[in-house]
Amino acid sequence: MHFNNLKIKDGEGIKACNSDDYNYIFNKSTGLFVRWGENKEDDPKYAPFPEILDIEISTVCNGLGKPCSWCYKANTHVGTNMTLETFKEVVSKINYCNGLTQVALGIGDIDANKDMYDIMQYCRDIGIIPNLTINGYKLDDYHAKKLSELAGAVAVSHYGNDDICFNAIKKLTDLGMDQVNIHKLLAKETYKSCFDLVDKVKLDKRLEKLNAIVFLLLKPKGSRNKFHSVEEVDDYRKLIDCCFEKKVDFGFDSCSAGKFLKAIEGRENEKQLKMMAEPCESGLFSFYCDVNGVAYPCSFMEGEGRWEKGINLLEIDDFKGEVWYNNKLIEWRENLLDKNKKGCFDCPYYDI
Repeated sequence: MHFNNLKIKDGEGIKACNSDDYNYIFNKSTGLFVRWGENKEDDPKYAPFPEILDIEISTVCNGLGKPCSWCYKANTHVGTNMTLETFKEVVSKINYCNGLTQVALGIGDIDANKDMYDIMQYCRDIGIIPNLTINGYKLDDYHAKKLSELAGAVAVSHYGNDDICFNAIKKLTDLGMDQVNIHKLLAKETYKSCFDLVDKVKLDKRLEKLNAIVFLLLKPKGSRNKFHSVEEVDDYRKLIDCCFEKKVDFGFDSCSAGKFLKAIEGRENEKQLKMMAEPCESGLFSFYCDVNGVAYPCSFMEGEGRWEKGINLLEIDDFKGEVWYNNKLIEWRENLLDKNKKGCFDCPYYDI
């Protein structure tokens, strides 16, 4: 792909990219994103830059009062915060041609990084929409108001404490936020509670304005994580069927794409659902940067395999040449594209 005649138009509500073989339109208010290649039927293999950046700005986390036993990061109350100055430096290098549309801010405790709201405001000022996932703990009126003013979307993790999660959802939706989701870890140990959560979404009035439940597939990573992956496709199918039956809006992370596509085989709306499924896009359309400014294809590849050592964005001058077209990332990208071409949409690294 050559990306000739690349032009970015950034308006108040819409950001658009046009080139000979890569194009997109992004609605900053609704989050709607449409991408195409040479024509509307053509799907580009990758982008000339990350469209979405997953960037960790804090590793300080007390969980819901104590560290979570399944955390793949093994975060504790002692950690690191990214400064506003470092964030600006990292984003300015990645956003070298103003093509970045959104950032997903990785945090632990909502009050850990004193620069967080300045970081979010900076994103807004340069035309990038900040999103984040919180655990709901310590979400008082001040933090809820700031999030409603600055965030495009907020997900609240459900770790078994309904009140902390559901009260946070209500606070945010009462302030007018439309894009508020629940993130629910899907593992053998949480499988039953996933079904219970679907029922609660229908019954609990605090969740009346919830956008959707997003089920996140457990990855076997982290010294503290003792949970196990849900391996059987039939188990996925039962959960999907439950959501459809109860008419509860839901989604899965891209790590789940392979199992999700197998689980919907034979459904009357299979073709439509396939169009909505998004396989892994790490290193193709998305990218990850840790709290120290070191980049990897995604957060789960940090310290793994060929990515035992990432690429330090604070030490490079040319993101396009030194990072996006770095030989290591090209190798990752080609491997991922080859798997997709063969119809394998499972994680390219973890056996899940």
